[in-house]
Amino acid sequence: MSEKDFLARRFEEHRPHLRAVAYRMLGSLGEAEDAVQEAWFKLNRSDVSGVANLGGWLTTVTGRVCLDMLRSRATRREEPLEDAEGRVRLPDPILSGPDGLDPEQEILLADSVGLALMIVLQTLGPAERLAFVLHDMFAVPFDEIAPVLGRTPASTRQLASRARRRVQDGAPAPDTDPAERRTVVDAFLAAARGGDFEALVAVLDPGIVARSDGGSLLPNALRRGAAEVASQAITFARFAEAARPVLVNGTPGVVALAQGRVMSVMSFTIQDGRVTALDILTDPERLAGIDVEALGV
Repeated sequence: MSEKDFLARRFEEHRPHLRAVAYRMLGSLGEAEDAVQEAWFKLNRSDVSGVANLGGWLTTVTGRVCLDMLRSRATRREEPLEDAEGRVRLPDPILSGPDGLDPEQEILLADSVGLALMIVLQTLGPAERLAFVLHDMFAVPFDEIAPVLGRTPASTRQLASRARRRVQDGAPAPDTDPAERRTVVDAFLAAARGGDFEALVAVLDPGIVARSDGGSLLPNALRRGAAEVASQAITFARFAEAARPVLVNGTPGVVALAQGRVMSVMSFTIQDGRVTALDILTDPERLAGIDVEALGV
């Protein structure tokens, strides 16, 4: 086996892990693939004969590629992390059938990376995001992250600490029992379909925040409060011919269908038995790429 073939095989062993790093950094499955491919190019151009931990080397290289992509995105002022109204572009959801994740998705979503957490990560600055993702999610030491950022280990530690506080404040730990979460989602759907306003309000937290991302073709929306969110949910339910249970980033969610096409993907954050956040992807361009048959719905 040639050296190049050996490196290619080693790289493929690490690819699922690198995709997980890039997805957390970028929030885009397509861009994550691009970043991993760039890491492969860098490996091909580098002498790694003296590298004792190839996985660690590839992780930091992928992190550096993602950092550059985030900084370039900010420089071009494309896809702002957050606008003046607090609305954010929703990350790409990872969908699977209601019965569970496949092995590749399990690697991608290790550490329960729900959509709500991904949204908070998206509001972090590029350097903060890198420090938090690599250290807190993948246990990369600060002295290995610091050179990527051009900072000292102490400064990098402070970045991660600041990011950690923002994550804890912005994405409190949700309920963890899958059956209980699915019961809440089912109750939400039943109330919305039946136009039962009171029943719908009962499963919503009074301070619920609902975010809708329609991409460049449809307006985004940010709604707060159980009454306003319930009214909108009932209105939307009238247009959806069918709503199917799925897992969105490993947690109970819903795909709404009309005329065989996906109208929306809904992700629910549930705490103490109530929906505290509802994130809805309605972007036709991104929804068009969802394979409904593959989800078994």
